[in-house]
Amino acid sequence: MILAAGSSEAALAFIEIGAVVLVLALLGRLAARLGISAVPFYLVAGLAVGEGGVAPLDVSEGFIELAAEIGVLLLLLALGLEYSQDDLREGLRTGLPSGVVDMLANALPGVALGFLLGFDWLAAVLLGGVTWVSSSGIVSKVLFDLDRLGYRETPVVLNVLVMEDLAMAVYLPVVAALVVGGSASETTLAVGAALVVVIVILLLALRFGDTLSKALGSSSDETLLLSVFGLTLLVAGLAQSIEVSGAIGAFLVGLALSGEVGHRSTELISPLRDLFAATFFLFFSFRIDPADLVDALLPALGLAVATAFTKLASAWYAAARAGVGPRGRVRAGTALIARGEFSIVIAALGSTLVDGPDLEALAAAYVLVLAVAGPVAARAADQIPLPRRLAATA
Repeated sequence: MILAAGSSEAALAFIEIGAVVLVLALLGRLAARLGISAVPFYLVAGLAVGEGGVAPLDVSEGFIELAAEIGVLLLLLALGLEYSQDDLREGLRTGLPSGVVDMLANALPGVALGFLLGFDWLAAVLLGGVTWVSSSGIVSKVLFDLDRLGYRETPVVLNVLVMEDLAMAVYLPVVAALVVGGSASETTLAVGAALVVVIVILLLALRFGDTLSKALGSSSDETLLLSVFGLTLLVAGLAQSIEVSGAIGAFLVGLALSGEVGHRSTELISPLRDLFAATFFLFFSFRIDPADLVDALLPALGLAVATAFTKLASAWYAAARAGVGPRGRVRAGTALIARGEFSIVIAALGSTLVDGPDLEALAAAYVLVLAVAGPVAARAADQIPLPRRLAATA
């Protein structure tokens, strides 16, 4: 009887998970047809199968939660694989002023709205992170789809993304330690330990990354996939065990892999990343009551409009520093409007806070708006009118 009951429960879980994955596949195809990111569709799917949705899941929530956590790790691993150690050094050398302007211009509106909505200071800081960081995944896809990889402003766009991702290596473990809380001395110790661990892992990645790449270089595709996936989970688990964000451990693993091994790892890990990342977006909105999302829609729209303009302004500054003309500055700004995976990761950190449900609902609505509006604005960048004085030099 116990075996039969277990088999019945497993069968129901297989049916639920299989149906969810097939729906995600259909939504992904629809997004590709429309030429936009699939992230908003995955968030809507999560609302449909979560509490208060039209078809709530029954027995497979635990599996989806674990798959979602792996999805975060693979997203950050993939981001790390995008950057070589030379990109890292060059970004730090040339991109710091633009990175500071980008942070201040785009994080402050989120922090300000958080306080206006009555959030405590930590939830407001998390909302600032949500509004600060562009979606590397969506931006990269937009640049590729619009065939702008060779445009003069594209290195500026990529440099801004590098600076944001590096800043996240500090921001995420610090806010994670603050969310855990404790006494002032315990929190200070946790934040200090997080920063030390991140710096040590980053230095090890830069110092021994080539050695690791060479060691894995002769592996078959199967062995390389297993090695990279296993190493990512191991480092993330060790980082998390000492109260450092596991996602940052995954990012630094990707950063350590370079050259041919990095390219092969990107190709091999991409299908896994897409599968688990879709599950992560699904699970994030799975926990949100659709009624809360409706309540958050108006402030999310206002915040989306405000931070679309602040992202345009900060990108204009960064591109101007690089000598890019006005039209290229507009293209750079519109390319960076989209928010996505990092914004959701940051909001998820605050799920245990008193304002956590409101923060997550606002972040979901915000990402839904800009994940769609960003690519649309990027496509229309060359049609946006410029003042006559600037149009003459575009």
